[in-house]
Amino acid sequence: MMVRSLSIIFGFLALGDAVSYGLALPIPGNVIGMMLLTFSLCRGWVDLRSVKPAADLFVQNMAFFFVPPGVGLLLYLDLLSREWVPLVVAYVVSTVVVLGVVGWVTQKMERR
Repeated sequence: MMVRSLSIIFGFLALGDAVSYGLALPIPGNVIGMMLLTFSLCRGWVDLRSVKPAADLFVQNMAFFFVPPGVGLLLYLDLLSREWVPLVVAYVVSTVVVLGVVGWVTQKMERR
């Protein structure tokens, strides 16, 4: 079951990469693949139970996937120390915007 689940997820990843590369889109292939998988799940073309084992594995080990970007940040510590003000402002503003949009969408969805 795990092999099938991983195959479906990585198949959509490859499909997203192919679409991004083939159409020369500025959107990364993994984002397109995730959107295609979400669309397929919503339409019922892919059964949720068929991808759940691999999805659960990825969610349980999500912290592991943040290690490479964290290590990569250490390479740019001098740049981060010079440009920390715009980075903190961008972080705070984007967090407030995301919280506002999520709250607004949640209220709209609850009214239905």
